[in-house]
Amino acid sequence: MNEEEIESILYIGREVSVYKIPPLKANEGHRAQEWGDLAQPLWKGRIRIIERGSGVALQFEDATTGELFAKADYDPAKPCVEAVLDSSRYFVVRVEDNGRRAYIGMGFLERSDSFDFNVALQDYTKRWRALKNPAEAAADQPSPHLPAGPKKDYTLKEGQTFSISIPGRASKPPTTSSSGVNLLGDLSGGSGLSSSSSGGIPTLLPPPPSAPRKR
Repeated sequence: MNEEEIESILYIGREVSVYKIPPLKANEGHRAQEWGDLAQPLWKGRIRIIERGSGVALQFEDATTGELFAKADYDPAKPCVEAVLDSSRYFVVRVEDNGRRAYIGMGFLERSDSFDFNVALQDYTKRWRALKNPAEAAADQPSPHLPAGPKKDYTLKEGQTFSISIPGRASKPPTTSSSGVNLLGDLSGGSGLSSSSSGGIPTLLPPPPSAPRKR
């Protein structure tokens, strides 16, 4: 099969309007509000962005019969699509037929349709640039993240203990609990508990005498 016979549909706009636009003023961009009554377009139909072996084309077609109304070859080096200044839903498209060139206005019903239209052209432009200059395309790619180093194991092994040092207290030898953490020594400090010399059983200390009240 000939390579040019293979078609890839990059985008389909189900409803698009075409307008006759006035000549562009010097040093000014196009504005949709200058096209007259936008509710009365010159033509209505669909638009398809089609990629073939020879390149990409924008085709304005009848939504029912598929009859071609206008066609514009899309060259990323000289784009045939230009956004207007006063809306995100309207564009100006340069169409050519047998050496003749004309500019038409194009409008989408929904902003989401115009957004998808833009994305389709941008994606094709990126691929086109990658084929033209692979080195530049590779430089634009984000550098891969470096792999993280091995994680350290901070869990306590069987028989290991650790102690917690609190400022202002004398250090005590760690007492091993079932979890290996010296919790008893830390919780008994400053709580009014003391250990007797005989059995090490905590006893309650008597409270200090109360100061006499002044009358």
